Amino acid sequence: MEQAIDGLVWYVVFLFSTSLHEAAHAWAALRGGDPTAYHGGQVTLDPRPHVRREPFGMVLLPIFTAVTSGWPIGYASAPYDPAWAAAHPRRAAWMSLAGPGANLFLVLAASALIWACIAAGVFAIPESVSGGQVAAATRGGLAASAAYLVSAFFTLNLILCLFNLLPLPPLDGAGALPLLLPESLAQRVQAWMRQPFLAIAGIVVAWNVFGPIFRAAFGAALGLLYPGAY
Repeated sequence: MEQAIDGLVWYVVFLFSTSLHEAAHAWAALRGGDPTAYHGGQVTLDPRPHVRREPFGMVLLPIFTAVTSGWPIGYASAPYDPAWAAAHPRRAAWMSLAGPGANLFLVLAASALIWACIAAGVFAIPESVSGGQVAAATRGGLAASAAYLVSAFFTLNLILCLFNLLPLPPLDGAGALPLLLPESLAQRVQAWMRQPFLAIAGIVVAWNVFGPIFRAAFGAALGLLYPGAY
């Protein structure tokens, strides 16, 4: 029962964080001249438009994995106009980066909240760290629940940010590659990366290489959060 409750907490964090991620994509596309996602109602933190677009990835799969394993696995997407992306590859690249950027913002917000609560004597640096214990409460009850929730926000958004930044299709890192390429080459790379078999291969590769990358990044993030403590 405790694992199921913890899993549902992680699911709520996933739902909010993923909704912000997709809203950021939609907002950046709108700013860049593509209103496709805006007309679909996705420039919003309301999860319902995002759930309607990907009900399996936003609800069924993450709830099942959260309750059974304590960890949500899911996915979402924001629509865009491929013709717009082909005509404006750099604008499309910034659209791709907006999603991970939103998750990075939540990591920083969680860090700021942890520092503020430590200064107020509500949180303390934990003796041992895990994904659900980035901060420790100095007392039980609401403070302990808050420490668990902010730890989940810190960890899950670090995962979402880093995983999506891997330069493999269909992840956002691949979509950001045109920022590093001449525009003529960027358009060809964009078209090449839309092939379905590359998306499948990219996810398989990303899934297998991400573990060591995240462990190293998590350690580095803790070093920045608590200088000298770890």
